[in-house]
Amino acid sequence: MEKVPMTGGGYQALDDELKRLKTQERPSVIAAIAEARSHGDLSENAEYHAAKERQGWIEGRIAEIEDKIARAQVIDVSKLSGSQVKFGATVSVVDEDTEEEARYQIVGEHEADVKSGKISIASPLSRAMIGKEVGDVIEVNTPGGVKAYEIAKVEWL
Repeated sequence: MEKVPMTGGGYQALDDELKRLKTQERPSVIAAIAEARSHGDLSENAEYHAAKERQGWIEGRIAEIEDKIARAQVIDVSKLSGSQVKFGATVSVVDEDTEEEARYQIVGEHEADVKSGKISIASPLSRAMIGKEVGDVIEVNTPGGVKAYEIAKVEWL
């Protein structure tokens, strides 16, 4: 069984979502199904079919989260150090063409959120940075062509 790397924060977010789904969403959809059932004929009951569809999504998401949690390999980023880029590192890069600086933390796939500066370990940018150090230049294939970035800083936050 393949381990799923994640930060402590990512694990906590999954655990919180699982608890919410089990304690709030699941009971409310069961109540909605019971309410829709009481309206009679189920074949033309849109409320019933919508509630059953929502129940299927909730149960699927619960199973998916439980699987990820069972395979979780929680990595405590605060205990990591070094000058090489690896999982959990917060990396500042400078675009070689525009001189724009960007800062990303390399996290597990389900934690990725580019808007908040978190990129997946499986992303092309992360894969290009892994194992590199400050001063190294990496090249990443993007839809707009090859982009070059210089690694400016590696931090462990």
